[in-house]
Amino acid sequence: MAIAATTAQQATLGIFGSTLLHGDGQKIDLKTSGKGQKYVCAITMLDDTTFESLTNLDETNLSNACISTIDGEDETDSVWQSATNNASNFSTIVTTSHTFPKGITIYGKWNVVELNSGSAVCYLAPNRENIGKI
Repeated sequence: MAIAATTAQQATLGIFGSTLLHGDGQKIDLKTSGKGQKYVCAITMLDDTTFESLTNLDETNLSNACISTIDGEDETDSVWQSATNNASNFSTIVTTSHTFPKGITIYGKWNVVELNSGSAVCYLAPNRENIGKI
């Protein structure tokens, strides 16, 4: 389920929080303590950026699949009824060789974001059960 339009607008304005990551190994990990109250909903690149880790919030719920560094979090055919250029119908897994250019923003639902290089601002949004509590 997507977040409501008002909540989405607030998230992109940083109302629910944001964090700056800069350089190799910098990360935000919202899953180490169990189920976090928030997730990363947008990432804006401040430099050309590569990722060590992008982990989907709902790791096995492929209806909310986002680009990921984790094999199996990238299947698009069974839920979305789509095909990719891969024979397995999985979208391309993000690796450290994929560079996201300065100035772009990517959107999704991640609970772990770790940089390999570059710098980025990660914007947070509340999980469904925490909307109105944060």
